[in-house]
Amino acid sequence: MKQRVAFKTLGCRLNQYETDAIVSQFIAAGYDVVDFSEKADAYVINTCTVTGMSDHKSRQAISQAHRRNPEAILVAAGCMVDNHPDLAETSGFITYTVDNERKGSVFQLLDSHFRGEITDINSLVRDRFAFTPAAKGFHSRSLIKIQDGCDNFCTFCIVPHVRGRARSRPWKDIHQDIRHVLGAGFREIVLTGVNIGRYESEGWNFERLVEQILEIPGDFRVRISSIEPEGFGDRLFRLFTHPGMTPHLHLCIQSGSDRILQKMGRNYTVDDFRTMVHKIRSIVPDFNFTTDIMVGFPGETEQDFTETCQVAEEIGFSHIHTFRYSGRKGTRAERLPEQIPEKIKSERSLRIREISVENKRHYREGFIGKTQRVLVEKINRQGFAGGYGEHYIPVTFRAGDSTWAKKVYDIRITGITEGDEPCLTGELI
Repeated sequence: MKQRVAFKTLGCRLNQYETDAIVSQFIAAGYDVVDFSEKADAYVINTCTVTGMSDHKSRQAISQAHRRNPEAILVAAGCMVDNHPDLAETSGFITYTVDNERKGSVFQLLDSHFRGEITDINSLVRDRFAFTPAAKGFHSRSLIKIQDGCDNFCTFCIVPHVRGRARSRPWKDIHQDIRHVLGAGFREIVLTGVNIGRYESEGWNFERLVEQILEIPGDFRVRISSIEPEGFGDRLFRLFTHPGMTPHLHLCIQSGSDRILQKMGRNYTVDDFRTMVHKIRSIVPDFNFTTDIMVGFPGETEQDFTETCQVAEEIGFSHIHTFRYSGRKGTRAERLPEQIPEKIKSERSLRIREISVENKRHYREGFIGKTQRVLVEKINRQGFAGGYGEHYIPVTFRAGDSTWAKKVYDIRITGITEGDEPCLTGELI
């Protein structure tokens, strides 16, 4: 009987990539990969620790796995392990904790355990790039890891402490991974890392890397994952005219107040960010910008918050991932005076989410009557396909059978659904 293994991923796209890569190893070895809600012989939780809420969700997932099968092997991996080395002791029922340096060896660890072998965690290979490309996994888009770690040390951020200093992968390894996943049938690749705009390897920067990726033969498109507004410029902007580039960036602004950006240790001003947006939209007018905004940073006044709201409305981010500031032990912001009460953080978070909902509907309504090239992710029992267009907007339309999944179709947009998360509806051209 096959051993059943379930996975849970918290946090960023980079974590999603790493989970997909590990899942692919288990599938290739003949394991039965099941949904996290099912009873399994082993559970792997790829944790996040970027905020206090992330810690809470990670601990909650660990507890859920234990309740589903108290006899199961339970592996906690990733950022929370690095941030809380005593995690196994404090939880009481984790079998193994695996830090980011050794996360690529999770399959080796569990496979050895199932074969009755005892593996010392410290003997596992320390390599943040020890992940094979995921030919099979949980997603229709293939995530490609190009970089890890960060050297910025923003005053609020724990990531450099748990992911380490910035490192970039050589082109030959990235090229090999992309060719592999294209050969497996993927039609969209997503470049991911911690601070990908700072990619630097063998004299290549991020812009040069993207240029080379676009020269790889094949019918596929390239999407850039979350990126900081630094390390690139006009050379990258011009690449968005290439038919293989998707017109979407998740460009992280964090605050619309220069005073708060300076306190955060961010390396740009609001005008720098605004100029970047205007330059890209002068090339691609309907370009989709999404972003992260943190509310309640220590010392954030009502005026600072008002400036953030004004910038969010002006730029028209079609989605805003809103964070309430959460003090992380060991960061400089934790020691700052004028910590903001949680009630005020919640009120400000709600206002940003309201702006996000308004922006989202306005932006998506502008596509009615236009065409989107939709990569199908799933087909429901009623025969409707769901996926994302090149602008990273969800689209649903009447489809054929299950063979339509992971393929791209030209769809004329005819309408939009109701609610805070409106989906475009359309018909096959």
